[in-house]
Amino acid sequence: MKEGKSASKLNNNYNSNNNSNQLQHQHQNGHLSPFKFAKLLDPEASWDKDQLGDVLHWIRQVVAIVCGLLWGTIPLVGGIWIGLFLLISSGIIYGYYALILKIDEEDFGGHTALLQEGLFASITLFLVL
Repeated sequence: MKEGKSASKLNNNYNSNNNSNQLQHQHQNGHLSPFKFAKLLDPEASWDKDQLGDVLHWIRQVVAIVCGLLWGTIPLVGGIWIGLFLLISSGIIYGYYALILKIDEEDFGGHTALLQEGLFASITLFLVL
């Protein structure tokens, strides 16, 4: 009976060590990269194109929700207000990656690629709200 318990205990230890090694291996290969919120304001942090694109996309969506709710509450209608939303949204995105993160935009496809990240989804979200 003791041999059965010790064998299962060894097997459990082996499985937990094996799982731990697999997680460490995934972290090293970049398959499973944990995201830290401190990275959002760190100009020294390294960004890959997908991570930066995701962050810019979701910032733009939050701006669209805030502006859409604000514009809808006040009842502001017309093309001038859509244009103002686009200016505010693009200004926040540009300020974030150029002034806060201080990244080289050429590494990520230039200003055009960065500024249009999440643009069409945010316009849709803005208009729906």
